[in-house]
Amino acid sequence: MQPLGFRFFVACSATVVVAMFSFEPAIAQMPPAKVTVAEVIERDLSSGRAFVGTVEARRHSSIGSAVSGRVIEFLVNEGDRVTKGQPLAKLLTRNVEIQIAAAKAEHNLRKHELLELKNGARKEERREAEARMQAASAAMKLAQTKHARGKGLIERNAATREEIDEMASVFETATAMHLAAKAAHDLVVTGPREERISQAEARADAAQEEVNRLNDIFEKHTIKSPFAGYVVAEHTEEGQWIESGKLVAEVVEVDPIEIRVAVQESYIPRLSLGMSARIDIEALPSQTFVGTITAIVPKADEKSRTFPVRIALKNQQQSDGTPLLKPGMFAKVELPVDQKSHVLLVPKDSLVLGNPQPLVFVVTPDEKSKKTTVRPVSVQLGIAVNSWIEVRGDLKAKDKVVVEGNERLRAGVEIEISPPSKKSATPKEPSPTANQAE
Repeated sequence: MQPLGFRFFVACSATVVVAMFSFEPAIAQMPPAKVTVAEVIERDLSSGRAFVGTVEARRHSSIGSAVSGRVIEFLVNEGDRVTKGQPLAKLLTRNVEIQIAAAKAEHNLRKHELLELKNGARKEERREAEARMQAASAAMKLAQTKHARGKGLIERNAATREEIDEMASVFETATAMHLAAKAAHDLVVTGPREERISQAEARADAAQEEVNRLNDIFEKHTIKSPFAGYVVAEHTEEGQWIESGKLVAEVVEVDPIEIRVAVQESYIPRLSLGMSARIDIEALPSQTFVGTITAIVPKADEKSRTFPVRIALKNQQQSDGTPLLKPGMFAKVELPVDQKSHVLLVPKDSLVLGNPQPLVFVVTPDEKSKKTTVRPVSVQLGIAVNSWIEVRGDLKAKDKVVVEGNERLRAGVEIEISPPSKKSATPKEPSPTANQAE
């Protein structure tokens, strides 16, 4: 009788053999993988040279407080993502709120004073002024009549000189009172002078500007981010008193991100704005990036005789909300500064990264089986031109490489070539003058 272990081994071996023989038909029955392809092109372009660079933030702002005050809320932490205008900290505003309320009351007073002048006298005031003028006119007429009678009495010696003088004085007083009442009536009817209205307008404007000034101070009690980015440093905390001009936080903008490279003066004449550059990040060996030269600083370091060159590229945001490329990372940049040579270019989307060496899948027609398969080809990368990149490997011009659907391929897999989708259409080929270094 055979041991139990031996029988178990035989059973397992038989299962493995059956599985091996049934696997090939399963592969054969798999439908062809649908892919999009593009041709390998050949161009005379300037060869690339590697330069050491550093990832830098596009903008780095040390944000300070424009006013003094006590921090009642500190709303962010290091590493937080912030949007443009997002509050970072708030200061105590009670004293400013009281001043704003008083200034608004003063402005309201001045505004209504101006309105009163512009509207002029009310109907009741006009009637009152007219009545006073009529009363003064009646008193004047009465005094005038008495004065005339007095003159007749003195001719008949029926009145003394004192009585006549008193009548004359009453008449003169009544006449003056009538003139004053008439002038007051005319002022009420005519309204205030333009100069008084202008003065009232100036007082109202000054009161409004005082309100605006205090509102501006109030807004400065909330410190905000000047642009979208990430908080990289904190300089205060809740309860702390800060003086005007003191730092609150630091924010960096990292999309787009920039690479700063020091380039020797002999290569600078061969560079120009808008040129493409391939970028490798030491911390991200499975990825390659393409950026554009955005600045060639026209001042060299006198010791090293190198010029700063800035290269911008879009920064991806990871699933946890942090940027893929971070300021301070080490970078290697390939710039087209050497003499022209014959190179092969493939679309950047055809590269499959993540292996020890980048590779592309080359379309291989099989005349016997009438099938189209792919073979992986390891390549070395060179310069980048727009969305194309130089490759060196077992390739030749007009070979077709897979640009869409290559992430699920392996050697020998049958494919079906589909037209490119609108989203991932074959990139426009670079012109012969796309790279101008001589």
